Amino acid sequence: MRIAYFTETFLPKIDGIVITLTQLFDYLAEQGHESLLFAPRGSIEHYAATPISRHRSVKTPFYPELRIATPVARVEKKVLDFKPDLIHLVNPTSLGIAGLRVALRHSIPVVASYQTDVSGFARRWKMGVVSEPVFHFYRFIHNRADINLVPSNFTRKQLLAKGFKRLTVWPGGVDLERFSPKKRSSEWRQKLTNGASGEVLALFVSRLSREKRVELLLPIARDIPGLRLAIVGDGPDRKRLERIFKNTPTVFTGYLKGEALAQAYASGDLFVFTGAEETYGNVVVEAMASGLPVIAPNSGGVVDLVENGKTGLRYPSESPEKLFQAVRKLASDPRLLKQMGKAGYQKAQTQSWQNSFDTLFAQYERALKMPRRAPRDMVELHLPSVKTTRKTTRK
Repeated sequence: MRIAYFTETFLPKIDGIVITLTQLFDYLAEQGHESLLFAPRGSIEHYAATPISRHRSVKTPFYPELRIATPVARVEKKVLDFKPDLIHLVNPTSLGIAGLRVALRHSIPVVASYQTDVSGFARRWKMGVVSEPVFHFYRFIHNRADINLVPSNFTRKQLLAKGFKRLTVWPGGVDLERFSPKKRSSEWRQKLTNGASGEVLALFVSRLSREKRVELLLPIARDIPGLRLAIVGDGPDRKRLERIFKNTPTVFTGYLKGEALAQAYASGDLFVFTGAEETYGNVVVEAMASGLPVIAPNSGGVVDLVENGKTGLRYPSESPEKLFQAVRKLASDPRLLKQMGKAGYQKAQTQSWQNSFDTLFAQYERALKMPRRAPRDMVELHLPSVKTTRKTTRK
């Protein structure tokens, strides 16, 4: 199969979308599929067997870590020269519109995936006034795709309520060979606890940016006796967080990857997460595969992963008090820690990348079998109004 991909973010940036894409491109190369990626300027030039066409981009005001590529005319020529069987728009925003336009003009099957709750990030950045228009914008794009992929049932229900159509769950995956309880390391446990390896170690892994709400962990680090906190990751919020957590038993490791990250996960006792707008939660399933029970908000895609009372505990996303109570409960009960960690590990075994890509290619095949629509131009490339969006139907 020949597939053209459009993404608004790629390496060297690291996030859930990039992790999924790199795993996917490795898989495509192994299986003999041909692919071409359109990505923002600043991305790397090539990954695995996938060449990358890079385009000018700008930062979004409500999610500065996301760079949006601006559509350019040469995209169409490159797509047509490549002759794809299918176009996949990954979290389409600006460059994705260019891909959609080509697909519509030339009757190429198009699949789109919704993988970032940008409107939720807008609310978190106190720009709630743009939250609904952002939903209208994404609905306008996605409702022109043949199939829309979402990473969780939670996100599917959310988007159905907002008028999105043709939604199918495509869950993410986890590298089950890399992330495993077998990677537990006494050396890493010493580092993560600052030498107090006999105490309970709570682990947090994520990019350190405001919307992750890492400061909610401060009372946990400060007020639960016998507990150590390790914050793994880097990002624009790191310096502020280091000031906030000063004089608490907290270790900041910076960005980790590969075996170092796997060993860090497996060396913890429990995993705690605070992001409330995750559409899936890669770090959550990595922690589960590493044998850790998970404490996470009762919102977003992590709801599909964390079975409350079985693989971990969920807390109301806006209740720091309930978060504190959940961590204290698990930290004080070694038997429950072990029981939930084992259940989470077993659940993670169903979340392999192979299973994820089997689901994806089943949807690709379904899109290819759909009746082709007549070629048409996409005239409205601006943010649609509520009235315009409500009248839009698939023809």
